Parts: sequence; structure tokens; C-alpha cells
Amino acid sequence: MDEILSQLVDKAWSGFLETPQDTRFLIAIGGIPGSGKTTFSKRLTAALNARHAAQHPGSPPIAVFVPMDGYHYTRAHLDTMPDPATAHASRGAEFTFDGAAFLHLVQRLHAPITADTPTILAPSFDHAIKDPKPDDIAVHRTHRIVVLEGNYLLLTTPPWHLTSRLAALKIFVSAPPALARKRLAARHLAAGLAATPEAADRRAVENDLPNGEEITRLCIPDVDATVESREDGGWVDG
Repeated sequence: MDEILSQLVDKAWSGFLETPQDTRFLIAIGGIPGSGKTTFSKRLTAALNARHAAQHPGSPPIAVFVPMDGYHYTRAHLDTMPDPATAHASRGAEFTFDGAAFLHLVQRLHAPITADTPTILAPSFDHAIKDPKPDDIAVHRTHRIVVLEGNYLLLTTPPWHLTSRLAALKIFVSAPPALARKRLAARHLAAGLAATPEAADRRAVENDLPNGEEITRLCIPDVDATVESREDGGWVDG
């Protein structure tokens, strides 16, 4: 396992063990587009579940991954905005997410767990239809660790600042701009958001990288760890 990831697994596990039995341990992972934070979050979730399984064979997974992507406004909703063309072209910017709905989810996850706590359902994002898929991620009562991930989780601006306050562990993930640009262009081309490599690169430069600059500028000052993605897919201290 990558050394930085291993250190943060240890940190998260220690924090979880100190968390009351009726409380979920929430981890908020924010960062710039193209930084690899989704990959990092999934690996962290898997490592925490592996550690739990080793100590409690046969028990259900302790951790679940909940990305913010499901809280993209739908394309139909973007059509209702004052400037629909700009809204669609800017999809991925902060104003194209339903931050209030995401905050409501986190508040529900932060509430005490009781015998009557229901399964909480969250949306995912369907890249085939390019819209959220409702109720696709299940957070069961047995999920005591929730790894939340998304571009804007650690902003100082509302409503995101309220989300980060509910997290017990906050991690910011970054990447060198050239690496983020290359990854984003490749992603846009693969997803069909751009027809040519040149158009994909232009979308990364005109939309994603400015969003990343804003995310870095508005990041809360009290993150617990900052990591930077490497070209080889590993991480270093940021």
C-alpha cells in the first residue's frame, strides 16, 4: 500500500476507534478536479473495510464510499437557470451542484445511530445518461465509517462550510496543474464531453482548472492532511 495512504488509514482507524458506538465517523475528502481524490477515497474505504474484516471475520463492511457526484443538478434543472447555455458549459462548477441537498445528507449521516435508524439512500451519477441516479448508494446502520468525497466539501463558503464541520477527518487532495490538466482532458474525451483532444483540453483549461484554483483558494484552513497526487498514481505529502 502507498505509504501516505497507509498513514491515513491508520489515522482514520484510530479516530474511528475513539468514536462512540452510536456515532458514524465521517471523513470528508475534497480537492481539485483531476487530483485523483475519487481513487484515493475508494482505496481508503477498501483499506478500512479490509482492516475491519481482518479483526471481525464475517461481519458486514464498516465503511462506505459516498461521492458528491450524485448531487450534480440534472440537465433539466440546468435548463431552468437564468443562462442555461453557461450552466451546461460550466457543469462541474460549484453552482451546478445541489449543496443544500448534500448538506442534508451529511446531517442525516451525522445523527446518532439507534435501533430504528433506517438505511440512508444517496444518489450516484450515471455517466451514460450524464445525470444523477437517485437512491443508488445505501448507507446501512452497520456502516460506521462514511467516506465523503467531492470537489467542494472543504470550502469555507456556505453550505459547504457546514458540511466540513460535521466530518471528524478532513483530507485535501491536490495535483500539479499539468497532471490534472492531462487527466481531465482524457476524462472528457472518454466520457464524450468533447469530440476531439483539443476540445477536451480546452474544457479542462477553461472550466476545470479555474474551478480547481477556486477550490484551493477557498479551502478551509484546518484540514487534517493534505496529499498531492503523483504521475504514477501514488501520493506524497502536499
